Amino acid sequence: RGNRQKIEHDTVQIVGGMRHGYTLGSPLSLVVKNRDHSHWSDVMDPLENDSENAQLRQLKHPRPGHADLVGGMKYGHRDLRNVLERSSARETAIRVALGSVCQQFLEQLGIQVVGYVKQLGHLVLSTDDLLDVDEIRSRIESNDMRVLDSDRVEEAHELILKTKKEGDTLGGIVRIVATGLPAGLGSYISWDTKLDAKLAAAVMGVNAIKGVSIGDGFEAATRPGSTVMDEIVHDDGGWNRKTDHLGGFEGGMTNGSPVIINAAMKPIPTLYKPLETADIDTKEPAKASVERSDTTALTACSIVLQSVVCLELAGAVCDEFQSSSMERLRRQVDEYRRELERY
Repeated sequence: RGNRQKIEHDTVQIVGGMRHGYTLGSPLSLVVKNRDHSHWSDVMDPLENDSENAQLRQLKHPRPGHADLVGGMKYGHRDLRNVLERSSARETAIRVALGSVCQQFLEQLGIQVVGYVKQLGHLVLSTDDLLDVDEIRSRIESNDMRVLDSDRVEEAHELILKTKKEGDTLGGIVRIVATGLPAGLGSYISWDTKLDAKLAAAVMGVNAIKGVSIGDGFEAATRPGSTVMDEIVHDDGGWNRKTDHLGGFEGGMTNGSPVIINAAMKPIPTLYKPLETADIDTKEPAKASVERSDTTALTACSIVLQSVVCLELAGAVCDEFQSSSMERLRRQVDEYRRELERY
């Protein structure tokens, strides 16, 4: 990560909706301070500011792959910093804060969610496709890349440093696994009630995500159905599947198997060896603006995606069950699970 990480400490202040460690049912209000903002107070002054620094920090050379140019065209901005700051991935900080609350909520119901880095650029870093969340957490928390194969971490570091020296950036693939979800969350009755669609939209809504798949995803499209469909068995534990090629979904509903989501993150569009663009005013050829940036934010992205999945899954649970009381909710979920076992 870039030097900004030395400034930001990502602490959360709870300003409403909680008392003595328990939510009250009123809106939960969290604040995450952006410490770096103090260095930009004149540049981002909400009132008129014609300081030399504010003028120098205008953004006139849109970056390929960023929202700069299209956002300026849509809203009529001549200083594209108005687009840059609003479209920044910094907004995901609050989704991580809220997602961590939802993660604790889900864990009270026996639902576990974890996100990890599967691939950095061309480098596959997690070759095992584990479904045990506790084991995944144990392995990814032992290294700074959140990968399953710790013996590949040094290779990842070398690739990042090489890419940084070249003034370039890296993307990759993140995988999210969720276990303990009862069958039947979501619905098949209409397109906007399908839970896999809601999850795909939430993941796609994170900055720089360019592809989302459930289970085997695009690979499933290349194989015959006999090797893709998860055969059904009924045993002492009730209804189960022999495999999980479909990533825990059938008909837009959870089927009781682990939910598996894969997301492709594009490389960060700010390059220290900038690409070709044009000046927003003169229309003359220029090099794209260079802002302080990272070589890759893939590790952070795995936590962001874990968080947005937790947000959606918590919403699905609250849609399915009466959720004004945690104890009542636990009883309902437990009874629903027993009902599924009896089916």
